[in-house]
Amino acid sequence: MVEIQTLADTSVFGQIAEHQHEQVVFCHDHETGLRAIIGIHNTVLGPALGGTRMWHYASDMEALNDVLRLSRGMTYKAAISGLNLGGGKAVIIGDAKTQKNEALLRKFGRFVKNLNGKYITAEDVNMTTKDMEYIRMETKHVAGLPESMGGSGDPSPVTAYGTYMGMKAAAKKAFGSESLTGKRVAVQGVGHVGTYLMEYLQKEDAKIILTDYYEDRALEAAARFGAVAVGLDEIYDQDVDIYSPCALGATINDDTIGRLKCRVIAGCANNQLQSEDIHGPELVERGIVYAPDFLINAGGLINVYSEVVGSSRQAALTQTEKIFDFTTQVLNKAEQEGSHPQKAAIRQAEERIASLGKVKSTY
Repeated sequence: MVEIQTLADTSVFGQIAEHQHEQVVFCHDHETGLRAIIGIHNTVLGPALGGTRMWHYASDMEALNDVLRLSRGMTYKAAISGLNLGGGKAVIIGDAKTQKNEALLRKFGRFVKNLNGKYITAEDVNMTTKDMEYIRMETKHVAGLPESMGGSGDPSPVTAYGTYMGMKAAAKKAFGSESLTGKRVAVQGVGHVGTYLMEYLQKEDAKIILTDYYEDRALEAAARFGAVAVGLDEIYDQDVDIYSPCALGATINDDTIGRLKCRVIAGCANNQLQSEDIHGPELVERGIVYAPDFLINAGGLINVYSEVVGSSRQAALTQTEKIFDFTTQVLNKAEQEGSHPQKAAIRQAEERIASLGKVKSTY
C-alpha cells in the first residue's frame, strides 16, 4: 500500500490551518452510506476545480490528510498552468469495487450542488466518466463528462501526455537529450493514466518495468507492453534511468529515497514527496532531477478546464504540450537559485496568485 503523509498537527482544524484552506466540507448520508470530504484550498483565481477519488482509507484522518494535500496541489497546478481556477479536491471513503453505486454518487452530487459553484468536480482515482454522469444528474458543477454529452471526455490521455512532456524535459536536463529511446523506466501504477503513459514510452522504445496494487492488472500490462512486472515494494530497487510514480502520493520518503537508482523522477501521481522541505533538497543532493508533480500532471486539469470555458480538445493538447517548456524553465530556475524544483514551482504558482489577487481586490 502506498503511504499517505501525515501532517504535523493531528487535530482537524490544525491540519486545515497548516496549508491555509478556505473551506472543508464533510459529507455524510446514512441511507446511501456516503462518507466524503471536499477540500477547497484557494479560490483567488477562480472556482476550485479538482477531481473526486474513491479509496478505502485506513482511517478518516488519513482521508482528510489526503484531500487537504490534493486540494493544495490543485491550487498550484492551476496557477502554474495559467488557468483561471482555484484548487479543490474530494475523496469518497470506501471500496470502489463493492460500494460505489448510482445512489451514492448522486447523493455526493447533491453536496457538490450545495456549494453553489465554488467547487467543480471531475474524475480521479477509481472514478469514471460514467460516474460523472450520475453526479451531473444532481448538479451542473461537474466536468469531465463524456464527449457524447458535450464534455471533454476522459482526461487521462491528456494527463499522460503532459507527464510524458515533463518526463522528456527532465530527461534532457539529466541526460542531455529528450529522447527516451532505450531508457529504463519504472512505472509505479498502471491505471488509466499510467497505461496511456506507457503507450508513449513504447513508441519511443523505452524499456518498461512496472508494478501495480492489483497484481492481475500489472501482469496484463506487462504482457501488453512487453514489460517486466515486479512487486509493489520491489519497484524502488530497480536499476533504472527514470522512476515514474503514477499511483498515490508520498512514495518518495525516508524509507525509499535511498533505494532509488534513477537519475530522473517524473510521474503523474500527486504529492510524490512525503516532505517537500526534506526530500526535495535531498533529491538535489543525490543528483536526481525531479519534475514537479503538479506541473507535469496538469494535462487532465487543462483538459477539463477546456470543457468549462468551451474551448476544443485540440486547444487543450496544445496547451498541455507547453508543459515541456514550463518544466525546463522551472528546472533551470531551481538550479540558478540553488533551490529544488518543487520549491521553485510552488513559488512561481504563488507569485501568480498573489499578483492576480491584487486585481480581484478592486472588484
